[in-house]
Amino acid sequence: MKFHKLIVYIALATFSLQGCKNDGFLDRFPQDQFSDPTYFQSENDLKLYANKFYDDLPVAASFDADNNSDNMVPRTQDALLGGTLSVPSTGGGWAAEDWLLIRECNYFLERYQRAQIANADMYAAEVRFFRGLFYWQKVARFGDVPLVLKDLDDSSEELFGARVSRNVVMDQVLDDLQFAVTNLPEKGAAEGGRLHKDAARALLSRIGLWEGTYRKYHQLGDEQAPLQASLTASEELMESGRYSLYSTGNPSEDYYNLFIQQNLDGNPENILHRSYVLGVNTQGYTRTATENNTGVSKAFVEQYLFRDGKPIATTTYDYDDSRPDTEALNRDLRYIQTIATPDFVWRRGEGVPTPLKTGLPAIGTARTTTGYWLIKGRSSDLAQFNANQSDIDAFIFRFGEVLLNYAEAKYELQGNLSQQDMENSINLLRARVNMPPLMVNVAVDPDGFDYGYQLSALLREIRRERQIELIGEGLRFFDILRWRAGKLIENRKTIKGMKLTAALRNEYRQSGNDVSSVITDNQDYVIIYNNIADARSWNDKYYHYPIPIDQINLAGYSQNKDW
Repeated sequence: MKFHKLIVYIALATFSLQGCKNDGFLDRFPQDQFSDPTYFQSENDLKLYANKFYDDLPVAASFDADNNSDNMVPRTQDALLGGTLSVPSTGGGWAAEDWLLIRECNYFLERYQRAQIANADMYAAEVRFFRGLFYWQKVARFGDVPLVLKDLDDSSEELFGARVSRNVVMDQVLDDLQFAVTNLPEKGAAEGGRLHKDAARALLSRIGLWEGTYRKYHQLGDEQAPLQASLTASEELMESGRYSLYSTGNPSEDYYNLFIQQNLDGNPENILHRSYVLGVNTQGYTRTATENNTGVSKAFVEQYLFRDGKPIATTTYDYDDSRPDTEALNRDLRYIQTIATPDFVWRRGEGVPTPLKTGLPAIGTARTTTGYWLIKGRSSDLAQFNANQSDIDAFIFRFGEVLLNYAEAKYELQGNLSQQDMENSINLLRARVNMPPLMVNVAVDPDGFDYGYQLSALLREIRRERQIELIGEGLRFFDILRWRAGKLIENRKTIKGMKLTAALRNEYRQSGNDVSSVITDNQDYVIIYNNIADARSWNDKYYHYPIPIDQINLAGYSQNKDW
C-alpha cells in the first residue's frame, strides 16, 4: 500500500525548534524549547529531531523551478537575470533564519552520541546529509561563506567568523555526503521514506559534478576529486542493479507519464520520492500548473533535435515554426510530452464527456507567456485538478539524472567517452523516446549555443541532453553557474516566445480569441518584456548574490565582487 511508504516527516510527530531573533550568524540555539539535559537519550529522540529536515529535500519538477534560467520566461522577470537586483539591507539569504537549518544540524551533531544506541551514527548520517545539502546551497548562492561545524552560543568567536574559501567549504560538504553514504542503511533496509545510501549517492553524484565543473570552469583548481566522487557515486547506482529507466515501450507517452504517477514506490527510476496520500498529505501542482504565468523559451524549444538525431541546422526534415503543430513535427518525442501542442489533451476523466484538447496556445494568458505551455508533471485527470487535493508523487532523486551525471563527470575527467559509455548512459534516455543514439564522433551543431568559450561537439551534446531531460527540475541555473555559462542568458531567444505571424493571428481571431495585445518582434516572435529591446546582458557578478549590508557592517565581510 502507498500509505505505509509515506515520507516519514508526515507519518511521525514533528519536533519543532524555533530560532532566536538575533540577526547574527548562527546565533545561539534557544535553550527554553525543551529540557536539553534530558533530550538525545533515545533512538526516538534522534529520529524526531532528524525528521525536521525532511521538508527541505529538493523535490524535482515544477513549472517555476527553471524561471531563473534560459529555459523559461516568467511574466515577472527574474531580478538577477534582468539586472534589477540590488544589494539588500537585510535578509537576502543571509539572515539568522537562513542559517537556522545548518545551526540545528550542528546542534544535533554535538549531542547525538548521548543516546547510547548502536545505530546513532545512522541518524548522524541523515543530519550530515542535510548539512551538506544546506551548505552547498549557501556556497552556490554566495561563494565563500563562514564554515561552522559546532554549536555556537552568544560568546562564541565564530559567531561572526570570517568567510572561508568556497573550496574548503565544499570539501566539507563532500565529506558530509561520504559519511552519509557510509553510515546510512541500504535502500531495502531503511525505514520507508527515510534516507538511505542510494539517496546519499544520488546527492553526491549531483554535488560532486557541480563542484568539479565549477572549479574547472572558474579556474579554481583541484577539480579531479569532486568529479571522481560524482563518477563513483553514479557508477555505484548504475551497477547496483536496483535501477533502470521507467518505460512501458510507449515512447510517445512514457516520459510524460513518468512525472504524473500516484505511486512511485515500484517505479524502477525512483531513488527517493515524496509521497502524497489523499486525506493525509496532498499537493496542488496540477491546478497551479494550469495557470502558471510562465512559459518555455524559444531558445529552449530550438534545442530539441529531430527524429534523425540532428539539430535544426543540419536535419534532413523540414522545419516550420510558423505554427505550433508544424514546429513540433518530427522532433524528439520529449517535445510533445513537455510542451503542450494543439492535440494535447489537457483535461479528461469523470465529469468530462469529451476530452479537451489544447488547440491554439493560450498566448497572452496566465496559462503561458510564450505560447509554449510546460506540462511536465501536470496531470490531465480532472480528479487531480481539485485545489490542493492531488496525490501525484514527486521525485526527489531519479535515475535519469544519475545517467547524465555519469556521462558528464566521466567526460570531464577523461576528456572523452567510449561509445559503450554512451550506451550505458545517455543513449538509454534517448532509447526511451525512440531517438537515435548519440555517437561519440557527433558532428558540430553550427548553430550551437554560445557558451563564451569553446567546447567539443560531444560535450555540447551531453549538455543539450541534460537540458532537455531535466527541464523543470530546478537544476538549470545551477548548471549555468557551474559551467560559467552566463553568456547563455544573452541569447535573444531566451526571452522570446512562439512565432505569431499575421496568418496565425487571423486564425486566432476566427476562433474567437483576441491576441491583438500580444507584441512580437520584427521576426514575429512573441516579446515578453517590453523594457528589453532585444536581449539581456549578463554581468559576471551574477555568479554570486550580494551579501546584505547589515552583515557587512556586523561582521566586517567584504562584498562579493562588483556588487
